[in-house]
Amino acid sequence: MDTPAYRQLADDLRAAIDSGQYQQGSTLPKITDLAARYGIAKQTARQAIALLEEEGLVEVVRRRGTIVRALPERHAISRARQVFRDEIGYYFDPTAQPWRALQKPTVTWGPAPRDIAALLRTPTGEDVLIRDRLMGDPTTKEPTQLATSYLPAALARGTRLADQDTGPGGIYDLLEQHLGHNPLTWHEAISARMPTQEEATALRLPKGTPLLRIVRTATGPDGTVVEVNDTRMSATRFEIGYPVTRHPSAEPATG
Repeated sequence: MDTPAYRQLADDLRAAIDSGQYQQGSTLPKITDLAARYGIAKQTARQAIALLEEEGLVEVVRRRGTIVRALPERHAISRARQVFRDEIGYYFDPTAQPWRALQKPTVTWGPAPRDIAALLRTPTGEDVLIRDRLMGDPTTKEPTQLATSYLPAALARGTRLADQDTGPGGIYDLLEQHLGHNPLTWHEAISARMPTQEEATALRLPKGTPLLRIVRTATGPDGTVVEVNDTRMSATRFEIGYPVTRHPSAEPATG
């Protein structure tokens, strides 16, 4: 099967970017010039550029043209598979410890996404407590992650869990010290997806940037799921790393 013309052009431009022919921050040829060079319609050339933009390789800037995107510095988040604590409360990764809420949390009631509802063991469409926070660098105010907590309505209604300010230690101290779910245990799952428009705007993500997603489930000692936290961040700025240790079955061979 013949490759469509717009994909051929996108392949050529992608290869030129990868080889350094077009450096980060440089401008690709104009749509009219690409169309003339390849003997294709201008709309076909636009399709090629749109494909590269979806892949996060370029950015179309009004009055400047198509700019090759600079790759951001990548920050490693080492998940030590441990929970830590400081004077503010629990945290799960030393890289994120200095981050703070850039605005007051948004607290609402509504249905959880289907995958979150399944983890909470609540029926799809049933209202739960939703706590949204935008986290970032407190000095530069640059956003780094969105963190959304979902809590079962039966657990949260009529408690400080539904207050905007939950006090020292946050919701985990409330759950453990005041609501009897002590000690909590946690499980994390890491995945990726494309952002919604609202997420891309909040995190200032260029078009074509995927989200790195960490879903953490908090469980009480009786097995009750008391919270699911959905943390999202730029997959081009952050990566998840963790140490790999030897199982006894993998000891080095001798002799």
